[in-house]
Amino acid sequence: MTTPDDADPSNHRDEETLFDGHPARIATVGALLLSIATLGLALIVYELRRRSIHYRVTTQRIVIERGLFSRRMDQLDVYRITDYSVEVPFAQRLVGTGNLILRSMDPTTPEVRLDALKTDVRGLYENLRRATELEKQRRGVRVVDQEAHVVPSI
Repeated sequence: MTTPDDADPSNHRDEETLFDGHPARIATVGALLLSIATLGLALIVYELRRRSIHYRVTTQRIVIERGLFSRRMDQLDVYRITDYSVEVPFAQRLVGTGNLILRSMDPTTPEVRLDALKTDVRGLYENLRRATELEKQRRGVRVVDQEAHVVPSI
């Protein structure tokens, strides 16, 4: 017997957390050198900036909360993701951080950037890619690629 909760696609009972946290305090070697040069004063700015952003990546959605005093929450359902990019620039690679850029079919959020993640960004990408495909299958979502064809005039 199915309950109304079983039919509801927004049911988050099987939702697993893939990443939950803030961006890295020191995201690049340049930030590290600036912190040393300012005798740690730059760390205060970096910490405030870090605390103002919170990422939560699950198998069903991505939630980004921004702000220290006033908060704004943006959410993207993973089944809407169409493309992924992993960035690990040299300056970030030295301190163990990376960026994940997601493109989506959501008109209000066509691109989502998760910057300065202090985690295995490639592993997070693989887990999120797998979760996206499973969520698309579960919801019966099919993505059709369309290419623009120009018909030459005669």
